[in-house]
Amino acid sequence: MGSALKDAPGTAAGPANGPAAPPHPAPETRPSEAAAVRPRPARAALWALPPVLALGLLFLYPLALVVQESLAPGAYADVFGSEAFREALVTTVWLAVAATAGCLVLGFVLALVIAFVPFPGARAVARFIDVFLSFPSFLITLALLFLYGTVGMANGVWTDLTGAGSGPFRFLTTPWGVLLAEITYFTPFVMRPLLAAFSQMETAQLEVAASLGAGPGRIVRRVILPEALPALAAGGSLVLVMCLNEFGIVLFTGAKGVTTLPMLVYSKAILESDYAAACVVAVVNVAISVGLYGLYRGVSRRVGA
Repeated sequence: MGSALKDAPGTAAGPANGPAAPPHPAPETRPSEAAAVRPRPARAALWALPPVLALGLLFLYPLALVVQESLAPGAYADVFGSEAFREALVTTVWLAVAATAGCLVLGFVLALVIAFVPFPGARAVARFIDVFLSFPSFLITLALLFLYGTVGMANGVWTDLTGAGSGPFRFLTTPWGVLLAEITYFTPFVMRPLLAAFSQMETAQLEVAASLGAGPGRIVRRVILPEALPALAAGGSLVLVMCLNEFGIVLFTGAKGVTTLPMLVYSKAILESDYAAACVVAVVNVAISVGLYGLYRGVSRRVGA
């Protein structure tokens, strides 16, 4: 009987042969500990207070002063009724739209060549695009002045070859010169998202299209362009906003006959000391910019940029 008890499973005499003891349950997080992990609303609000105060002091308060100054009696009626404001508004809009269209076309072609046409130095050119984005706008305008200005290289070569007293290149001080400078400067802002989108494309799609007899033009229209549309929309929206607020390019080209909204603000505030009119134009410019920026953010959110 003693041996039977020794060999019986589940008894104290034979725990090694019996079923394993159940593991200890993991300790549960106590409610007090969970509350300690989550940040308290009062503490979170305390940490958020300094940046909110800094934002209000450095940006919102000056903006409120501009809006308050623009509310002077008759300021909006005088500005909206002036021919200078209407011309500046039209010039600003058409320059921004035309520059954006030029950047989209030129940026798409250049990005297409860099991404899909093998040539030595393609990777270096792609990296230079990132460096170009850090250049100030007036630097590009200054370079164009050295090339196509009244005493620039192009006019110098023309006068040396023909013996003429002056060269034919005088377009930099016209709206076309401003348009050229803006397209030159802002095109990389379209190329950067395009190159990123092209790097995600599978080459198998291009190979299948080519094997089915599609030519380069058809491949670009049917395969590459649909994939590039989100990047084109995001880059074009960003360029449109930046062209709308561009000041340095117009100023450095010396185009006296080209008055945009930022230039009108400068003229009213600095040259004429009409601060109420300057603030009205500034408020209109900010309203248009915020609306276009909202469009840009909406497009970027939809395409996942």
